[in-house]
Amino acid sequence: MKLDILAFGAHPDDVELGCGATIAKEISLGKKVGVVDLTRGELGTRGSADLRDIEAANAAKVLGVAVRENVRFADGFFTNDKKHQLEIIKMIRKYKPEIVLCNAIDDRHIDHPKGSEVVSDACFLSGLMKITTEIDGEQQEKWRPKQVYHYIQWKNIEPDFVVDVTGFMDVKINAVKAYSSQFFDPKSDEPETPITSKNFIDSIHYRANDLGRLIGVESAEGFTSERYVAVESLDKLI
Repeated sequence: MKLDILAFGAHPDDVELGCGATIAKEISLGKKVGVVDLTRGELGTRGSADLRDIEAANAAKVLGVAVRENVRFADGFFTNDKKHQLEIIKMIRKYKPEIVLCNAIDDRHIDHPKGSEVVSDACFLSGLMKITTEIDGEQQEKWRPKQVYHYIQWKNIEPDFVVDVTGFMDVKINAVKAYSSQFFDPKSDEPETPITSKNFIDSIHYRANDLGRLIGVESAEGFTSERYVAVESLDKLI
């Protein structure tokens, strides 16, 4: 299956939180989108890896993605090395995306910048024909995505561009809420974490609203880019 967009996240729920509304919008426009989670989030304070597998599947249904996979790297301990790069290259060559979305370039959780770097490096290496990979006994063809964009997570990184996601925030929030073990629940007796507060859930809205305000729309999501973002003409900018 060839995808238009492949979104990577270090943990299940990274993609939903970082670019869930953008993904929902692109799918509404007819794009085929997939998600690859690098870990099962097994070190998370709340829930379990098995539960997060179920939550990730439910969130994928909410977003409407064509496929979701997990390459099962070690949560907290994966590194940007040949072993891990090759596994990501296999996913890139399998789905041949034009665009890759991945973790924030800098963030509170150490896995987020690591995920950002290993995916970015794999996107380049995937285009080298002398790097050989196989899936199910069949050799894969080289493939390099045209663009690699990084969504924004905990830290307020200044975006290089923003996407108008007006009308798609409800889908994003519902996808996030599919991870019921991870976020605000006043009835929960599990330990509190930085993402279990009501303020964190509220921040999803007020960040999107603020980015939207800056471009004159209701809601937006921000991204950073590794290369210049080009437009066909000045009137393509809103």
